[in-house]
Amino acid sequence: MFNMTEVNRNYTGWYRCVARNQVNQERSDRIWLDIIFGPDIPQIDVTPYSITDRGYSAQERQTVSLLCQAQSNPPSQYVWFYNNSQVYAGPQFTITRILRMHTGTYACLAQNTYLNTRSMKTISLTVYYPPDGSPSCSVLPAMNYSSLNLTCSWPGGLPSPSLRWTTNPLSLAQGGAWLGGEGSWPANNVSVLQSGSQTNNNSLFTCQGMHPALNTSTQCTARAWSPYGEPVCSAYATGMNQYLLLSCSWEGGSPRAVVWWEVPKEEGRGQEVETSKILVLRSNSTQNGQAYTCYAKHPLDTHTRTCSLKLEAPVLLTQRSVVSVFEGSDVQLTCILQSNYPPANQIVWFNNHRQEVVQEVQEALAKTRKYVLRRAAAWTNLTVLETDGTTDSGQYWCSASNAVGGTEIPVTLLVKRYPMPPNVTLVRLVYSSRQRREVELEWQMEGEGEGGEGRGLTGFILDHRLEEAPGQRREEEEKEKDREEAGTDPADQEEQRQEKRSSFSPWKQVAVLEARERVHTLGNMTPTDTYQIRITAVNHRTLGHPSPPETPADPPFSAYPAVIGAAIGGMLIAAIATVLLFMYIIRNRNNNPRTYTHTTNSH
Repeated sequence: MFNMTEVNRNYTGWYRCVARNQVNQERSDRIWLDIIFGPDIPQIDVTPYSITDRGYSAQERQTVSLLCQAQSNPPSQYVWFYNNSQVYAGPQFTITRILRMHTGTYACLAQNTYLNTRSMKTISLTVYYPPDGSPSCSVLPAMNYSSLNLTCSWPGGLPSPSLRWTTNPLSLAQGGAWLGGEGSWPANNVSVLQSGSQTNNNSLFTCQGMHPALNTSTQCTARAWSPYGEPVCSAYATGMNQYLLLSCSWEGGSPRAVVWWEVPKEEGRGQEVETSKILVLRSNSTQNGQAYTCYAKHPLDTHTRTCSLKLEAPVLLTQRSVVSVFEGSDVQLTCILQSNYPPANQIVWFNNHRQEVVQEVQEALAKTRKYVLRRAAAWTNLTVLETDGTTDSGQYWCSASNAVGGTEIPVTLLVKRYPMPPNVTLVRLVYSSRQRREVELEWQMEGEGEGGEGRGLTGFILDHRLEEAPGQRREEEEKEKDREEAGTDPADQEEQRQEKRSSFSPWKQVAVLEARERVHTLGNMTPTDTYQIRITAVNHRTLGHPSPPETPADPPFSAYPAVIGAAIGGMLIAAIATVLLFMYIIRNRNNNPRTYTHTTNSH
């Protein structure tokens, strides 16, 4: 008998019993001794193999294989757990295209179902992934705008990327140095201070980013450059000119320049500084003539730049302060804005009744409008259309204002009448025929033929009036009692009274003739009516004295045409009678032998 104590897995194998003596020996059949054990603590192999101080690692989108092995008899059954949740059964767990969400703890459980024993091994797997996109570079001012703060940011990624700055990436291969010292910094944000006075204008800085999950490095650049030109100051007012806004800007540059305002000294107050590009002031007339200065500074510029504003109330000018024009013409009144700051909202015109001329109203009344406004940035002109001496003469005002004051200037408009045209006289007024359908007129001007023809003359107005029955005239007189125009001169009033006492209707304009005409035929006359006709000379809008009214005469009677006509008619009748008699004799010569015989004998 063979006794074994503290049996272990190494005792597993074939056993037989051998009996021998001096004469012979015998062997028993073999028997298999199977030692049941396990499982041992599993061993996990990770492929591809990459280990860090925090465990195993893998790059995103790789295929990762986890193999679990544990010594056991009978062989172990394996179960995989991810973050304490069962995910797979079997010795090898493969993750195809692993993602960042697969980072965590993986445990392999080995079980001996015969002995009902188990063991477990846990590992940590970190999935490395790069930050999204590329690094972002910026240049910011630092140290009171005397230096540059180079900032490189590349958020995200596991682990954090390595970032470092250089002025010329190509120089690194030739032994160039990194900004801020050797080496890189594993961080999502890296900043380096660069002296502004030691940096050339338009310098290019490069930030290089590296990450374990990337095969190549990536980079971004930032350029430092000074703004162009000089700072620019401007001013504008808010609605109703309540507040005045002073703006200062120095466009361009990287990083942007800083600007600030210096406020003028006032009584009882020292000089103030406003560290803002916009200075807000309450509008006040005391600001007229005041100067405001803006200062600007940039890290690459060792000097402080300035620009200034001088606030001024508007100053208006006009080309002519007194404008004269003949009535009926269009005239333009000018108003020029010589200087003002901030700019006035607009130039406003007032007419001779001190009423504001509004462009929108004039455009709405396009057919009956009296004024036209034309505007530009520095001037506004007012055109008075078809001037009238009574309603348009007078003083017009041009006005402008801004946030620090206002002003206005007068412009006097004198509308003159054209000279009185020469008197005109009808020298011929007669019906063209007995039918009394047309009247032929001829007239002449006073002084014609003496070098005065055409002086102050633009045309003629031809009027006529009809003789009316007494009853009809009384009715019209009653209707016209309330229609008398006020303001007519005594001569016109007397003429109107005489017309009312007469039996003729009011004068009616029937034709407007050109200045060169001296003869005219007036048609569409009613033969049974009695007319009076007059003609008036016109010089533009000035009417001359009308000619004395006259009644057309009938054409003179002439007997000569009648006598000639009767004679011609008698001759035609005699000729016709002779021809007829001759034809009768020829046709009837056989019926009258005496006549024929007498004619023969005579021969």
